[in-house]
Amino acid sequence: MDSSLPSLYLVGLVALLAVLSIVIGRQAWKAWRDEATLQQLQKQTRDGKTDPVKLYELGSVQLRKRLFSQAVTSLNKAVQSAGKEPPEGQALIHNALGYALAAQKQYTKAISHYRKALAAKPDYPVALNNLGFALEHQQQQKEAAKVYTQTLALDAGNAIARRRLQRLEKAQGSSLDQ
Repeated sequence: MDSSLPSLYLVGLVALLAVLSIVIGRQAWKAWRDEATLQQLQKQTRDGKTDPVKLYELGSVQLRKRLFSQAVTSLNKAVQSAGKEPPEGQALIHNALGYALAAQKQYTKAISHYRKALAAKPDYPVALNNLGFALEHQQQQKEAAKVYTQTLALDAGNAIARRRLQRLEKAQGSSLDQ
């Protein structure tokens, strides 16, 4: 019997446990950091005199923590106070608000905010992908396909748009066969 096998097994087990410890530790650190950031931003925004950047940051943390209804509230406040923000900033806020609404299955409102994001920044592939996704859920496959095509025109390597467009084309092809 080979005596190195138990040692090898033990080394492998220790290595596996080390990797798992690192992964779990990173996740715990991220959760702790998000919670600390959330508490800090909530404290800063309670006075009502916050700028749209802080409100966007608060909404983003709430989105990461899947607090969608709270994110909608924060991002709506950011939209209301973002009048003097550059177009890129307004696009980010509208896209995030659209994402929060889509997560709550409010696709019509989400589409409206994605379109506002694209009006502020027409070459915004993330907003285009999100718009295509919301259009799909509204059963507007042809328009969604156009949006994904537009995304690929801006970013030919966009894997999400390519995959979603292929899926739509495959679905349209199978519906034509019936």
